[in-house]
Amino acid sequence: MTGGRIRRLVARARGSQFLAPAALAVVAALAAYALSVTVFPYHSTNHDEAVYLQQAAMLLDGKLFLHPPVEGSFRPWFFVDSPRGLYSKYSPVVPVIYALGEIVGAYRYALPAVAAANVALLYGVVREAFDHRTGLLAAVVLLCSPLFLVQSAVFLPYAPTTMLNLAFALAYFRAERTGSVRWAAVTGAAVGLAFFSRPYTGVLFAAPFVSHAVWTLREPLRKRHVSPLFRRRVATAGLGLCGVAVALAYNAVVTGDPLVFPYQAFAPLDGLGFGRREILNHEIQYTLRLALRANAGVLEQFVTDWAPFGVLGVPLAAVGALVTQRRGWAWQQAVLAGVAVSVVVGNVYFWGNFNVLGDVEDPNGLITTLGPYYHFDLLVPVSAFVATGVLAAADRVRDAATSRLSANRAVVATLVVLLVSSAVLGGVAASATAEQVRDNAELTDHYEAAYAPFEPHPPANSVVFLPDPYGDWLNHPFQALRNDPGFDGRTVYALDERPLAVADAYPDRALYRYVYRGSWSPYGGDPVDPDLRRIHVASGESLAVDTELGLPSWTQTVTVTLSAGDEETYVTLTPENASSANVELVVADGRVGFAGENASIPLDDTDSVALDAHVDGGYGAGFAYRVRFPVERADGEYRTMTPYRELCTDLRNCEGSAAYVPGVGPDGSYVNASVRRE
Repeated sequence: MTGGRIRRLVARARGSQFLAPAALAVVAALAAYALSVTVFPYHSTNHDEAVYLQQAAMLLDGKLFLHPPVEGSFRPWFFVDSPRGLYSKYSPVVPVIYALGEIVGAYRYALPAVAAANVALLYGVVREAFDHRTGLLAAVVLLCSPLFLVQSAVFLPYAPTTMLNLAFALAYFRAERTGSVRWAAVTGAAVGLAFFSRPYTGVLFAAPFVSHAVWTLREPLRKRHVSPLFRRRVATAGLGLCGVAVALAYNAVVTGDPLVFPYQAFAPLDGLGFGRREILNHEIQYTLRLALRANAGVLEQFVTDWAPFGVLGVPLAAVGALVTQRRGWAWQQAVLAGVAVSVVVGNVYFWGNFNVLGDVEDPNGLITTLGPYYHFDLLVPVSAFVATGVLAAADRVRDAATSRLSANRAVVATLVVLLVSSAVLGGVAASATAEQVRDNAELTDHYEAAYAPFEPHPPANSVVFLPDPYGDWLNHPFQALRNDPGFDGRTVYALDERPLAVADAYPDRALYRYVYRGSWSPYGGDPVDPDLRRIHVASGESLAVDTELGLPSWTQTVTVTLSAGDEETYVTLTPENASSANVELVVADGRVGFAGENASIPLDDTDSVALDAHVDGGYGAGFAYRVRFPVERADGEYRTMTPYRELCTDLRNCEGSAAYVPGVGPDGSYVNASVRRE
């Protein structure tokens, strides 16, 4: 056999080894994309997805800052308000990855690419640390993790950052095995990017590798000899520090201080450490005791619900670690085990693990639908050691069958045991994943109902005013309703805070108001009942607001209160056998009042007017209507907008969650309101 033919056969054998990992990577990509479009078409309960996608769109436009046309009406969730404009509290690394998906067709195309890369890279890392078949099975194990599948289907940073960490680990192992300075340089570039992406996550993953790197430098440093090992370390450290330098330079550009990260500028006490922690209106004393309790709860969720093969995953990983111990640790295997330690211990120092639980005693936070995502890197060592444990068990079964049975019977017995074991493991994994997917699918049903007015697409050349159930933010919770970076897309979304100023900024666009009835609570209850209403601006020296209120047959009195700023007045109506009541308001001469009544209140040049009507049936029976509209005065004319209407039958849902939707209630309730120029 010629030397050339031998080389071709060796190359073919090596190529065939990568067919199975490639196939698993394709499976991961298909699973991530399918879950993304079917379970998360409107995104998840973690509203950070919109932050990363908004930032990705900005980067595609070459922007680091947003400059809204009206202050206070366009601030997206988790964006920092600065003199130079609005900027995201997150680094741009993950948004760049998602932007690459948009370049080739859609942001969602990035999700399967990241999932496939994680599976392929994990195979490579475990193959370097153990062998080919362990790496292959580790890739299968990763696919059997609900945490991996769910996080790979959403636009969050944990799967992409793990991709960078795995690239770092693979390059480090390759550099050590081959002595290649080039692979060492790739190692540094990958760890630098991981640090830029999520600094603390990158540090925790890299810590065991850095420990090994420092340990191996003892001899060259003692001898003061520039060895190949020393050159590799210089290459890795040099490019790694370049990543740190880029991160600090980015800080300097957006926050004005290289040592202040954007998330610190957004909330200075939202970071690492114990003591007082705070973000927005959420504040706690994060003590060591609370940290240990919270992290124990997070790890319990990981072990019981989110690890590979569900509740069997971590015990199998423990078996794999024991098997490795008996065989003797290779340094690569010890480093992977060290990742598990650094991730678990390091997360105690981060109060996000308290927040993700919601309730330490009875978890009800984001962990219930998205898993313990701060521990996503834990999937790397767990998958590796689960594979080791399963293969060791399979080898023991084969050896036992071979020693006690004939060759043919040994093969049959081994196959039977392996098939039964595979069925059990597969069933447990499928059950664990199905439960998490089902929970998220139920939430998506709520989102589908809420976004129905925007299907099949939002109105063109329009401005849509959105409610703010969680405060003065866009994309929180309405992640799917995002603005283009130039605020000039087909549809522009704005908060209903300064609607007349927004209308002035878009004089040639149709105006709409998105409202809904019911509590915005996808975790429980019924979906909201939404409506998208066309609204108009009216102006004149004086204005009239006509309101028609539906009255049940049991109505005794209607108390109508008119308020603006700190002023209010009221009238009482006593309808007799009437099915409706008409209330007319007049805006003129610096006042707003009831037409035909000696009851009015003063108006400022910019004010919000509210009409509250309490329908009383006696004996505690009743409900309330609310009609609200803005008023501005300039150049001798008043301006207002089609009023917002509300029907409050449950006081818990008033003020934004009790919008009136068209139709007459079974008790005869309805409310119509219009504006005309007097």
